[in-house]
Amino acid sequence: MEFEDYLRIFRAHWLVIGVITLLAAAAAFAYSSIQPQVFTSSGSAIVTTGGSASLGDALVGDNYAKSRVKSYLDIAKSRQVAEIAAAQLGTTDSADSLIQRVSVSNPTDTAVLRVNAEGATPEEAQALAEAWIYGMTEVVDDIETSDGAETVIALQTLDTASLPGAPSSPNTRLNVALGLLLGLALGIGYALIRAVRDRYLRLPSDVEREFDVPVLGTLPFDQSVAKKGAGVTTIGTPLSEAIREARTNLEFMDVDNPPRVVVVTSALPGDGKSTTAIKLAQSVAETGRNVILIDADLRRPSVAKVLGLVDGAGLTHVLVGKARPEDVLQQSGTSGHMWVMAAGAIPPNPSELLGSRAMQSLLYSFPDDTLVLVDSPPLIPVTDAAILTARTDGALVVARAGKTTIDLLDRALANLERVNGRPLGVILDGISRKGPGSELYGYGYEYTSEKSGRSGSRSESSRARHAGKKAER
Repeated sequence: MEFEDYLRIFRAHWLVIGVITLLAAAAAFAYSSIQPQVFTSSGSAIVTTGGSASLGDALVGDNYAKSRVKSYLDIAKSRQVAEIAAAQLGTTDSADSLIQRVSVSNPTDTAVLRVNAEGATPEEAQALAEAWIYGMTEVVDDIETSDGAETVIALQTLDTASLPGAPSSPNTRLNVALGLLLGLALGIGYALIRAVRDRYLRLPSDVEREFDVPVLGTLPFDQSVAKKGAGVTTIGTPLSEAIREARTNLEFMDVDNPPRVVVVTSALPGDGKSTTAIKLAQSVAETGRNVILIDADLRRPSVAKVLGLVDGAGLTHVLVGKARPEDVLQQSGTSGHMWVMAAGAIPPNPSELLGSRAMQSLLYSFPDDTLVLVDSPPLIPVTDAAILTARTDGALVVARAGKTTIDLLDRALANLERVNGRPLGVILDGISRKGPGSELYGYGYEYTSEKSGRSGSRSESSRARHAGKKAER
């Protein structure tokens, strides 16, 4: 994936990422709140070698002290020191439990022993640190004078134990910060997993990444069309502008051999193929070019009803010879360039009628400068659209953003290819104007069919199948 893909994913899932991040931070804060407070007091002791008469004696004494402090570090962690500290505190805690609450370290290249002691209160931590330093000095003194001889080396208190002003544990700020980072990582991980597992087509790049078929248009969701139907006027709306883009792309996709008869279909019902066919026909008529819209969905016809036309006579009557095309063509709109042929009576054998020679002769009986759009059934449930496409200049496949999956569109295109049908392109319908892809409807948007070159999740055989068909044509 490219950087823009990551940005799109984050924009699509920013709310979930934010919620997970806040929940993780809240969990870290709650965890910190229920943990017992621990205070840490620190103090130190230093190994001394007495006075020195010269600089040489001082250097020798210093080196001797540094060498002895390594041994004293082990002594400082002994049970003997712990027992003296316990007696000093007057506590009944065992020596082992006190050892667990104390740490002793020797800063590099020094003769100092630094003691850190933990307690439930500041005073308890301070008292333990002082008692521990006292125990260390006592044990070292006993060892150094055990043979009765005088010694010049001794362990003395350097810094008295401090009184902590704030607990050292739990570190609420650090825990919340770590919770935020962990939550952010989990949120981003969730978004990326969802994106990888998301098989729905949402943007043109999703189609072009997976298929060698251009996206001829991206249509935004239009609430007025959803409520009032495809016959509602959409002049000046983002939908009308997007339809004009699709119309222009269709007109210029093959300048030397422009398609005259185009099937409009989809993978499944409800993807918006009939609405797209009607809007596209209206847009072509606006340019002054004659366009004929034929309702060839002989199973669930809707074009005449949506446009408020008579649906009693139409395509089926022409195919069986009961009417002439000019008898059932009805003018639609105010442009004077758009005619509609309703489906007519629903026959018992739609596939046979649509695949007949009479159907093909009808489609190419109109003037060469007239664009014929054929609204057909979906590709996956029935074979009608595939049969029609094989006998026309190609098909526009309408996919519903957020509903049509990669696998469904792959099956639909495969059905076309089995009969050597030509997919002219995909129109992605119903893109949200507020979510990812909404930037497509800003001023100056232009369609491009350049492929990103990124690998998709479909199999290589499926991609090769599409590429082979394209090469043959």
